[in-house]
Amino acid sequence: MPFRSKETLEAWVSDFHDARGAGDRIKVIVQDGSDGGDTGLVIVPLENASVSISMEPVEIGGAPWRVTIEPQPETTILNSYQLHGMAVELAVAAELCAYLEARSVGHDEPDDA
Repeated sequence: MPFRSKETLEAWVSDFHDARGAGDRIKVIVQDGSDGGDTGLVIVPLENASVSISMEPVEIGGAPWRVTIEPQPETTILNSYQLHGMAVELAVAAELCAYLEARSVGHDEPDDA
């Protein structure tokens, strides 16, 4: 079943950043699949919280993606400006997830990936 390699996801994240002008802190890391293949994992760090958001396909080769917000070790206290900034970051993450889903529809990874 096809998957998205780290290189493919890095290209997609770069395209998203170029088109949206946001998400410069988003990165892709290697995530080993059950068969040892590189399935890629997209990380969206938040500036105003001690937590990161990760995104990955619901299943290898499928178009739907899921977003995971890891629990944070401490309480986050924000002022209104910081909360607004966090809301913007979450909106960018939501846009990125929708973008990755759209790019995943019908995508076939090259055989040498």
